[in-house]
Amino acid sequence: MRDIFPVNGLFEMMQLPYGADDLGVISGNTLGFHHGKHLKAYVDNLNKLLPGSGLENKPLSEVICNSKGGLFNNAGQVLNHVMYFEQFGHQNHEPVGRVAEMIAKDFGSFDNFKKEFEQKGATLFGSGWVWLSANAEGHLVITQEGNANNPVMNGLVPLLTFDVWEHAYYLDYQNRRADYLSALWQIVDWKVVESRL
Repeated sequence: MRDIFPVNGLFEMMQLPYGADDLGVISGNTLGFHHGKHLKAYVDNLNKLLPGSGLENKPLSEVICNSKGGLFNNAGQVLNHVMYFEQFGHQNHEPVGRVAEMIAKDFGSFDNFKKEFEQKGATLFGSGWVWLSANAEGHLVITQEGNANNPVMNGLVPLLTFDVWEHAYYLDYQNRRADYLSALWQIVDWKVVESRL
């Protein structure tokens, strides 16, 4: 995972690596609110809460692992959203390299992995995230993380995440979370996922 470092003491708002209307399965309207409003609020709040925390100028993963309350919530959501938005594109929609080998080894097939990942995302109660991560033994694991939680807190290396907060999908899919999860495979760029190992 590429850590995120503050610039001149502040975390910066990420720019999308694609146009707002480029993804298809996520509308420009949803991206406008999700990236332009929700993520921006998390970045702004994180920067307001950092002074006096003792975590100024620390990388984002360190802020997450050493904070609680509002500081933790905003730091976690910044990392989660950056990883979510960065992993999409219009190329490489099948696993590649080492990640492909690990999926085959740990889940039997890409289809088995997708089925389990979607099921974990669809059944997470309330708001949160479903993650694919690598553990210390070199195996892939799927976890459900509520609210702003993420695998970094448990010593895992996060590779892929689908956001299951309602603001990520409700404008496009209403209450059909399972349809949203299934559609996202069309835009995952597995070279980005592979680069996080």
